[in-house]
Amino acid sequence: MELKDFLRTFRTSWILITVCTLLGIAGGAALSFITTPQYVASTRLYVSVRTAASGGTTELAQGTTFARQAVTSYVEVVNSAVVLDDVIDELNLNLTAAQLALTIDASSPLDTVLIDIKVTNEDPVLAAEIANSVGKNFGRIVVDQLEKLDGEEASPVKIETIQPALVPRLPTSPKVPLNLAIGLVVGLAIGCGIAILRSVLDTRIRGLRDIEVVTDAPMLGAITFDPEVKKRPLVVHADPKNALAESFRTLRTNLQFVSVEGGPRSFVVTSSIPAEGKSTTVANLAIALAETGARVALVDGDLRKSRLAHYMEIEGGVGLTDVLIGRAKLADVLQKWGTGELFVLPSGRVPPNPSEILGSAAMVRLLATLTEQFDIVLVDATPLLLVTDAAVLSKLCGGALMVVASGRTTRTELAAAVRALERVDSHLVGVIITMLPGKGQGTYGYGSYTYGTRHGDSDPLPVEAIQDHRGGHKTHRRLHKMNRRRG
Repeated sequence: MELKDFLRTFRTSWILITVCTLLGIAGGAALSFITTPQYVASTRLYVSVRTAASGGTTELAQGTTFARQAVTSYVEVVNSAVVLDDVIDELNLNLTAAQLALTIDASSPLDTVLIDIKVTNEDPVLAAEIANSVGKNFGRIVVDQLEKLDGEEASPVKIETIQPALVPRLPTSPKVPLNLAIGLVVGLAIGCGIAILRSVLDTRIRGLRDIEVVTDAPMLGAITFDPEVKKRPLVVHADPKNALAESFRTLRTNLQFVSVEGGPRSFVVTSSIPAEGKSTTVANLAIALAETGARVALVDGDLRKSRLAHYMEIEGGVGLTDVLIGRAKLADVLQKWGTGELFVLPSGRVPPNPSEILGSAAMVRLLATLTEQFDIVLVDATPLLLVTDAAVLSKLCGGALMVVASGRTTRTELAAAVRALERVDSHLVGVIITMLPGKGQGTYGYGSYTYGTRHGDSDPLPVEAIQDHRGGHKTHRRLHKMNRRRG
């Protein structure tokens, strides 16, 4: 993944990241709340060695050196049972020496004769009392027992308290700001990690970048998700000023550019899996093409789950299958739709062998007749990964248009569908991505994803550009002039 992929992942998963961050902060706050406050009281002792009044500088230096060396050993004596037992008796503590030792920390700064004693306790007053008691009893035991010479009344070692322990006002733990900061960082890291993991494991098609990984076929159109599609599947007809209707006109323009200069004039519209919106896409595309004055034939080649007759609100009992088996003539079942030059051929009866009928010589002749009589022929076919019908039809037509549903189709499914077309030497003309979210991940604004022009800058290609497809140089010159005017 590149940097912009990470940024896109974080942007699209901001809710997840925010929730994890807030949970992390809440966890830090909860930890601070349930943690019992601990107070630390500290005292400092000074260790020295007595010298004779007549002793010189040398004797004083030797005493200081001895004290520095002895301090290291004295630090270990602080937590000894001989000291702590007296502290327990003095303060009447309900603890053992081992338990009390866990709350006491003794240390000595390097190259000094100082000993620091710190005591941690839930009770700030008791912490100060224990620290002072430890210091007092430690000094007494060292001076009167450990360092007292035989026959001498006084020990050469002297330990004094130079900083008694005071009652601490504020607890040293929990450290609420630190806990909250740690919770924030941990929550943010977990949220970002989950977002990246989801992005890596999610192989669903979201946009152009995902399609480019699978195929080099151009993006012909981007159709946003329409929650009202079941109520108004033919949005180009029902609400022609709708932005969704305009996206179908953009698709029309791009397809018209593909169709010039001897390009294919018959297309099979298919998808990888069911419910990707291919039937509504091909129906709206046919209506948009007919708006330009082009003669358009819309054929329902999905003989297994026909939907075009329902969407177009026409009689579908007799249609393609009846023509192919010779039961009806094409002119009798081809139904004119709307005020333009759009003619619809429904699927007719469901045959027992759809693939064989669609690949028959009769189908070849029918497509040749339609291509001769119409400017554009669109054939709605079954999904490629379910049955072979679409692959068979794509070989008979000039090319295939692949409908891909954003957030539904996976890269693996799209790759398998592309391979299915390649196996029969079919030409994938382009990809149409549908069900794009209006907001959030996979959103692509108006004016992007066009085949050679931008949405907002292109006018519909005149029908003459299609009708004069045999004109060769004439059509080329017309397109060249139109592109120069746009430039």
